[in-house]
Amino acid sequence: MEMGCMWMRRVRTSAVASFSLLSLHPPIPSSSSLSLNPSPPRSLPLFLPNRRSASASASSSPPPPPLVSAGDGCSDLGGCEGSGIAARGPKVLLKGMRYAELEKWVQSQGYRPGQALMLWKRMYGNAIWAHSAEELHGLNKDFKKMLSERAELRALSFKEIRAAADGTKKILFSLEDGLLIETVIIPCDRGRNTVCVSSQVGCAMNCQFCFTGRMGLTRHLTAAEIVDQAVFAHRLFHDEVGSITNVVFMGMGEPLHNIENVIKAADIMVHDQGLHFSPRRVTVSTSGLVPQLKRFLHESNCSVAVSLNATTDEVRNWIMPINRKYKLSVLLQTLREELRHKNNYKVLFEYVMLAGVNDSFEDAKRLIDLVQGIPCKINLISFNPHSGSKFKPTPEEKIVEFRNILAEGGCIVFLRLSRGDDQMAACGQLGKPGAREAPLLRVPPQFEMALNAAI
Repeated sequence: MEMGCMWMRRVRTSAVASFSLLSLHPPIPSSSSLSLNPSPPRSLPLFLPNRRSASASASSSPPPPPLVSAGDGCSDLGGCEGSGIAARGPKVLLKGMRYAELEKWVQSQGYRPGQALMLWKRMYGNAIWAHSAEELHGLNKDFKKMLSERAELRALSFKEIRAAADGTKKILFSLEDGLLIETVIIPCDRGRNTVCVSSQVGCAMNCQFCFTGRMGLTRHLTAAEIVDQAVFAHRLFHDEVGSITNVVFMGMGEPLHNIENVIKAADIMVHDQGLHFSPRRVTVSTSGLVPQLKRFLHESNCSVAVSLNATTDEVRNWIMPINRKYKLSVLLQTLREELRHKNNYKVLFEYVMLAGVNDSFEDAKRLIDLVQGIPCKINLISFNPHSGSKFKPTPEEKIVEFRNILAEGGCIVFLRLSRGDDQMAACGQLGKPGAREAPLLRVPPQFEMALNAAI
């Protein structure tokens, strides 16, 4: 779910567009050619495979109107500009609004602000999680009639649930434009139930160990499409597993590449009159987009997880091409500086263990040095295999030894067990690449030997 050699789709308002293939073969491009600024040069070639769902492509009728945002469009490599109200055709999409925006819209329709609060509570609280005007019990009859005519409460269409042997559930949703996304519910006996939400259709980061990265990027999700994943999680599984207590932005996509909509969605999720998630229990993951990371730490109180996955630039340049733009030293120094201004705040470092690549005891010792001065916890994650990948998971015994070295060095470290891997619902397994995939980068010779030894 992560970038550097960028694979993404230009965001267009028209239904048909032509796209070009971005060559990503060595030599490694200079950092100046990998701009992640909100307004990149329009001449930068981008890959965009023109994919639609099987049902959509089989039909000769034009696709339904996409969700659009007032204020128009997203830059190719930045988040969506503006914070306009999302709409679906002639109807306003309510889940794309912060509470203040909803209140303003309700007043513009001729109703009192108090009606907005009652509506908000029925969309996000009171065990209702309404998806239609018919479910808005207790509201004024005229107000409900207006909502049924002018507003849409649901941003996603439920497609199916795939249940793993360990109780993990993967939900497939279809979007208004026929694209598909995946959301994962991870139940826990201790009452900590987590929903893992997606923030993009595909991903531009091209991390070599991640199945989602094989897709390239089709488009950003809107704030409404992100929030509705958490609402559906409550609706579908509250009776079965209890309350959803945690949200992690670790599904499909690089969340901070879609920073406008991710910050907005997180704000909606933590509102105390609605879903009311604790900010510390909403975690946004990133591969290391440094400017966006700074902005997020300034504007949001939610937690941050950084996918580190290597202790040298040589390794990280290969497995996470975003490192060619923002080196380890830049990323880690940014965290040191920014976290000085946050009290009782720890960043979570995620470290996927790849046999023969980043799992040596020397790596463990370097990792201890790298995180010095950064309030943090470290999650060691077993690699979850998928088709087309040459990587292999580090043996469990070696992961434990790696963890022990970190603990002896004073780090707070945890082992994250794989959940849902039998249904491709585990970390790094979401999505479905199309006929044209993001390229696998050339493996440096020294790592070819390591990968062959791991087989």
